[in-house]
Amino acid sequence: MIAKIKGKIEYLKDNYAVVDVNGVGYKIFLTVYAMGKIAGGKEAEFFIHTHVREDTLALYGFLTMEELDMFELLISISGIGPKAGLGILAIAIPKTIRTAILNNDSTILTRVSGVGKKTAERVILELQNKIADMSESEKSGAVVDSDAIEALVSMGYTVSDARDALKAVSPDVKDIGQRVKLALKSLGKK
Repeated sequence: MIAKIKGKIEYLKDNYAVVDVNGVGYKIFLTVYAMGKIAGGKEAEFFIHTHVREDTLALYGFLTMEELDMFELLISISGIGPKAGLGILAIAIPKTIRTAILNNDSTILTRVSGVGKKTAERVILELQNKIADMSESEKSGAVVDSDAIEALVSMGYTVSDARDALKAVSPDVKDIGQRVKLALKSLGKK
């Protein structure tokens, strides 16, 4: 099983990258966020989920172990395949997804094409106990960031830029409007 790949980016397509490792090109499916982060780069490193089915062998790449862990949790649920798992991670960071699950909030999950209300509720039911050890401060912060990312994306920024800008904002700032304002200042400096 392949667990990690580091190599030269050969080319990027809609939802995957081909990474050359010592003359072998690996097709790695990525989230929109990961595609944005590696765009323009020469090399990349991914944590890999190797997905094997009767007729398919596919690689799914993630920039952090946290994203990989969340992806593997999501696809362990009946009705959530790799495509839906990537879709969910494209909409929200793992911390936000955990918060939504703990708060019984299916709205983030149902934004993904192919994930209906029943599937989202099954995800919440099956994953709640697995991620219940999250702290209270992380819960509230993730909800605020989800809304702030959505606001920045609606202003024309990419998910990648919005996430990066919000990382620079102090976690002590809880007000969504204030977080967006500070993130915009950060984005204006680029």
